[in-house]
Amino acid sequence: MSILSWIEDQRKIKMLNYNKATKDDRLWTRCDKCGTILYIKHLKENQRVCFSCGYHLQMNSRERIQSLVDYGSWQPLNETLSPCDPLVFKDQKIYKERLKEAQERTGLQDAILTGTGLIDGIPVALGVMDFNFMGGSMGSVVGEKIVRLVEYATQEGLILILICASGGARMQEGIFSLMQMAKISSALKFYQSSANLLYISLLTSPTTGGVTASFAMLGDLIFAEPNALIGFAGRRVIEQTLQEKLPENFQTSEYLLDHGLLDLIIPRSFLKQALSETISFYKEAPFRKNGEILAGFSNSLNLLTEEKVRRLLKTEISLNSSKKISNLQEKMKAKLPLYDIKYYNKILFSQNT
Repeated sequence: MSILSWIEDQRKIKMLNYNKATKDDRLWTRCDKCGTILYIKHLKENQRVCFSCGYHLQMNSRERIQSLVDYGSWQPLNETLSPCDPLVFKDQKIYKERLKEAQERTGLQDAILTGTGLIDGIPVALGVMDFNFMGGSMGSVVGEKIVRLVEYATQEGLILILICASGGARMQEGIFSLMQMAKISSALKFYQSSANLLYISLLTSPTTGGVTASFAMLGDLIFAEPNALIGFAGRRVIEQTLQEKLPENFQTSEYLLDHGLLDLIIPRSFLKQALSETISFYKEAPFRKNGEILAGFSNSLNLLTEEKVRRLLKTEISLNSSKKISNLQEKMKAKLPLYDIKYYNKILFSQNT
């Protein structure tokens, strides 16, 4: 065996024995934008924002929750859901092996954490995607957890916040991952239109592919972090397709804000305050169809109590509306011929509206 072959063998052995779970145990890291060497302990204290250029490095889901949710208020939902391998998929690795490695490395079951918590005392339903788990890809479990979170928020009358960081739909699950786009969008449609509740979408770097094409861009309010990569297809693919040179800031949050696709860009250090103030404005909005207590927040009504009263009021309004409609139906049926169904429906609809 030659010296070069022995060195190559040693390198392969070292790579095989490398434990990725210890990657975050390093003391130093480098900024992805300016290249400045950063002390990880101080970087975490600064919410992973570069001291030199202000670039927002990726945060994992636990760090994100810790920075937003009031201490001790986080209650996880559906944390035991774990993905399977319906297609028995294999590329360079078996899909099950990829899942096992990602779970051991991150300590997560899949690429999202969902639950409820308080933001400055205001109850919210929160979902946080984690790019460290297979690029934050959206598979069947990610879709199911988001739908269950939306349904829980609808039932409990909670404001919904989804923090996106994803490369798109998970290739290894094929059509099962693709259908999550419609599945989540359907749940959000009922949440926003029927329950008339507020959905805030926060886009972090990167947010691309099927996630961008579905729930990430469906928020009533769409926020983003500075310099976040947001798009559908890759820059190189678009340039080759259009045969044009794209602007330097293309697919950044600043570019999307200039073109009307975002409502606001919020630095990470002000994110919790911005969310709290936004929710407070929403809660004080008069004449909400979902039974909001008028000026309850401004009158210092306890927020948890307000949510309970709001749900009771919503139920009462719903029951009263059903009774009124039933009474109106009986009156119309008594006055109109039984065979004139079209005319009956037309008058009933005009009375309700």
